[in-house]
Amino acid sequence: MSKLFARFMKDESGATAIEYGLIAALIALAIVAGAGALGSSLNTQFENISDCIADTAACE
Repeated sequence: MSKLFARFMKDESGATAIEYGLIAALIALAIVAGAGALGSSLNTQFENISDCIADTAACE
């Protein structure tokens, strides 16, 4: 039983999987935040274009 416990304590494959999972989660979070900022910026640009089409005096 003690050999089984000692082997379990030396096994680091689970820690590596958790590290990869955390890295993937951080990358996904960065992508979501970047996409949100890009979407907000694009929305503002399209609203400006819409205003220019509706009233050409607003673009000058």
